[in-house]
Amino acid sequence: MGKILIVEDDESIRLGLKYYLEQELFETVLASTKKEAEVMFTSDIMLVLLDINLPDGSGFDLLKTFKQLRDVPIIFLTANDLEVSIVMGLDMGADDYITKPFKARELVSRIKTVLRRTLNNQEMSTIHIQDITIDLKQAKVFKDGIDVMLTALEYKILLILALNPGTVFSREKILADIWDVNEDYVNDNTLTVYIKRIREKIEDNLSEPKIIETIRGVGYKIGNIHEN
Repeated sequence: MGKILIVEDDESIRLGLKYYLEQELFETVLASTKKEAEVMFTSDIMLVLLDINLPDGSGFDLLKTFKQLRDVPIIFLTANDLEVSIVMGLDMGADDYITKPFKARELVSRIKTVLRRTLNNQEMSTIHIQDITIDLKQAKVFKDGIDVMLTALEYKILLILALNPGTVFSREKILADIWDVNEDYVNDNTLTVYIKRIREKIEDNLSEPKIIETIRGVGYKIGNIHEN
């Protein structure tokens, strides 16, 4: 099993996280600054717990650095629960977001959920939906072979539907399954905007979407798919 990198400048929180995670048999690596975290980010790191506010920089910048190196799962830890920060973090590629103070049991559950989802995604390499190809290893989407520039949050929405072909997801289910965050912030209106943005990039006709279908009064589903 790989290691969890804990990037947190508060020593009491950092050591507390180390203790609780090691009780769950996770191996941990600790960093208190952006500079330390960059050094500690080795190939055996399987997940990062990342504080947004660090003494020598922003956790958002560190997320960009990590994601450029490889697609490691990242969970943000922060006292800031403003909607703009949550959406910004998720849109940049964070896998989850939990605000302080939090219960250790809840955090461990979030970590296991993210790791399980990551493992499931790695078991196949590509998904094809009509003229759309989702490359799971590169976390990219192509339409007729041309790279579709989806944000990380748009990609997650498309992926949760594509991994469950034919399944109708309610809007509430999509919010809960993808983000595992407070739905008061990543809310129903936000989801509507993102579905529209995805369709603008992958559908041939926005007035008659064929890839992400709306099931009126229920939610969304995706069909006509095969996996490799």
